[in-house]
Amino acid sequence: AQPDKNGVSCWVSVTEFVGKYQGLQLGNGGNWCRNNSSLAKEFNLEFDKGQTPGNSIDRIRLNGYNVRCVFNQSIHQDIKNHYKQQCCAMCGVRGNSENTQIEVDHKDDRKDDSRVSDLSTQTFDDFQALCKACNDKKRQICKECKETGYRFDATKIPGNHYPFYEGVAEYAEYDGCVGCYQYDPIQYRKTCNDRIFNKGYQIGYNQKTIL
Repeated sequence: AQPDKNGVSCWVSVTEFVGKYQGLQLGNGGNWCRNNSSLAKEFNLEFDKGQTPGNSIDRIRLNGYNVRCVFNQSIHQDIKNHYKQQCCAMCGVRGNSENTQIEVDHKDDRKDDSRVSDLSTQTFDDFQALCKACNDKKRQICKECKETGYRFDATKIPGNHYPFYEGVAEYAEYDGCVGCYQYDPIQYRKTCNDRIFNKGYQIGYNQKTIL
């Protein structure tokens, strides 16, 4: 749909993405309408999920020109080279198939930190290695977190004893990602393993003193 002089278009139903527009079908994520897409850099995208039951997007329109500062997703080459050689921080895989190829992931999925956006100030610790499958899953989990206001509970994964390695369930704009399993699964495992070890040590110490 063509926008008017103010950058506003009519609503377009996702059912219209057929024929020569089939490439616009949302599928897994809808790359063309993400916040970092070329379209979103020029226009404000508005989504309507109220036409059908569930949480899927039913209609999309352009709602004015984007005058906000756009996050630069470029990653320093040294950082990319480093993480491309790593295995996935979540599942340990690293392969050649589409879903097992390593992607360099921004730990903070909000992508609103100007320091991380700047190639000269971003650090290795701002990123992690994830396979495409895990990165896709993380993207959906982060989206749900921002929509519901509650962070991902890591105890949903069998064997995990703590929901977060830092912070609480409520998502907060100022530090909502830090402490989440999705933000840094390696740090989650380190911190939680230390907690379990220290807890066991304390129990053993108490039992010894009682004896």
